[in-house]
Amino acid sequence: MGVNMRLLKRTIKMFLFLCVVGIITIIGLYVYAYYSPKLDIKNANQFYIYDDKENLVYQGSGNNEWISLENISDDLINAVLSTEDKNFYKHHGFDYFRIAKALYTNIKSKSIVQGASTISQQYIKNMYLDFDKTWQRKIEEAFLTLRLEVQYSKDEILEGYLNTINFGQGNYGIENASQFYFNKSASELNLEEAIILAGIPKAPNKYNPVTDYDASIKRAQIIAKVMLNNEIIDKDTYNKLFVNKIEIYGKRNDNNLNMLMYYQDAVYKELENIDSIPDSLIESGGIKIYTSLNIDAQTLMEEKINENMKDSRMQVASIIINPHTGGVMAMTGGVDYTLSQYNRAISSKRQVGSAIKPFLYYAALENGMVSSSTFLSEPTTFMFSTNQSYSPANYNDKYANKNITMAAALAYSDNIYAVKTHLFLGEEVLVNTANRMGIREELEPLPSLALGTSELSMIDFARGYTTLASGGYKRDITFIERVEDMNGNILYKKDINKELVLNESYTYILNEMMTSTYNSAFIDYSTPTVMSIASKISNKYAIKTGSSGTDCWMVGYNSNILMLVWNGYDDNSELEVKDGAISKNIWVDTVESLNIEKEWYTTPDNVVGIPLDAVTGEITDKAEKTTIFYYVNGSEYNNQDTEFVFKEKND
Repeated sequence: MGVNMRLLKRTIKMFLFLCVVGIITIIGLYVYAYYSPKLDIKNANQFYIYDDKENLVYQGSGNNEWISLENISDDLINAVLSTEDKNFYKHHGFDYFRIAKALYTNIKSKSIVQGASTISQQYIKNMYLDFDKTWQRKIEEAFLTLRLEVQYSKDEILEGYLNTINFGQGNYGIENASQFYFNKSASELNLEEAIILAGIPKAPNKYNPVTDYDASIKRAQIIAKVMLNNEIIDKDTYNKLFVNKIEIYGKRNDNNLNMLMYYQDAVYKELENIDSIPDSLIESGGIKIYTSLNIDAQTLMEEKINENMKDSRMQVASIIINPHTGGVMAMTGGVDYTLSQYNRAISSKRQVGSAIKPFLYYAALENGMVSSSTFLSEPTTFMFSTNQSYSPANYNDKYANKNITMAAALAYSDNIYAVKTHLFLGEEVLVNTANRMGIREELEPLPSLALGTSELSMIDFARGYTTLASGGYKRDITFIERVEDMNGNILYKKDINKELVLNESYTYILNEMMTSTYNSAFIDYSTPTVMSIASKISNKYAIKTGSSGTDCWMVGYNSNILMLVWNGYDDNSELEVKDGAISKNIWVDTVESLNIEKEWYTTPDNVVGIPLDAVTGEITDKAEKTTIFYYVNGSEYNNQDTEFVFKEKND
């Protein structure tokens, strides 16, 4: 009995000692928190995007977007508190009941399925910490949360949280979000709008109504149910919510560049794939993103798209790239971001048509053919050992019915010449060449590949063309040049790929051949494919068009600028002949108006030029029919009758 009493007394003493130590520790922590430097809750969370001249084009947070709590809708405040922290005004930074409940739930499920962070903890995490689930980070969070609670009132904390939280689409802070999603101030939000916004921060890329309206409404309905259970709204009000579709604005009012949002989305997507950038910074902000965006190019491109697009159903995608760096200077993934956020420049795969032929003809040059090598252009049925046949046709069934040069075949986009070249080389050659140039899509080595029947995304297609435009150097197509934290520390810097993957001389010869598409010397049985815009062209460009029944492409470049344009319908509706002019005019109106040096390539020392008949490759005294054919020194006049060799090979 005595032993038990002594044990009990020691236990009581130890308990009292621990209580005293605990109380002293808590008091000490509060004193430490009170006298610690005051946390800056207005400037810690910022998100900036800069153009290529380091001008600020988007500010995701900052003092000028900060609004007071009294200017935020009560419905929004109630919705946020209901879903994020219903005991916010009762606890001192930590909700111990929620912690215990979450701990029990996680132990029971043997995984982390429930969190217990308060608004104060989330605010600290967003402003100052990464999202790693380590004990060190948890301890830091606890200390900073305590400082926040001691140094600021509950209203100030809630105000700061609502002014800095990520609401998706690059919107940090409730005022930004309210203006973007609903075109109104945060003070003017109705109940449905408030609930929708309250649901976004849980998963900004998933629950915002622009990218996924249905998911945002499902999330909003869950919050509405919580508000009903907490008696913030009554049953009658609850039953009237989200019966009708909610109008979503989805525009940024700080500039008139509606299509720029596609570029911004692409920046965020690239940011997420940079390993050196912590996810916490992407989620919470606190970074400066320097891009290759040329705002003049973006503005001009959007202007020319609007001028040339007349069909309200038709879509367009376009991209302008600096061949020296692979940096994207301008981009749009559609006509109107507010109506469709689907980025057709990145996500859509379309048939590229004859725009793939420069890849084929580069392969031909590399494998012994020359710019004046000839094939017979006539209606042809190709027979294969499998007893299968293939009968391609030229546009409008126009054939030379004579031997034509490779340069002429490019000028007219002659399909017969292309298929003969493809089969002459072997179908795998084009596949391997396109992959070497940067095309990542898996291509099928079929006869029709020479006519661009494979589907490619614009960004993938642009990789291949950037290799040609750079003179044979493979480039990574990127939007971001570097990323810094708010202290100027470089978190990421782009490394320009300098890998030479093509022969510089053959690349130069191909680029010269591609000027045939607007050269009047090639006017013969057919007309070069871009003669309709030749009067607008004042500089030298390598140009190729492509088309299918549902797609129109225009690609053109010189050493300083590459631009691709596509137009068509999302539902693959058939295009009319006149629709082919849209991409051509968007391209020429944009490129020719850009205030960018448009330099042609320096002729390699081992390349020579010979004046010959444009169509036949023969020596002629007809000046109007003459153009310069380029050759690697020693191969000039090597006008082998490729048609004869082709027939010999296939007999």
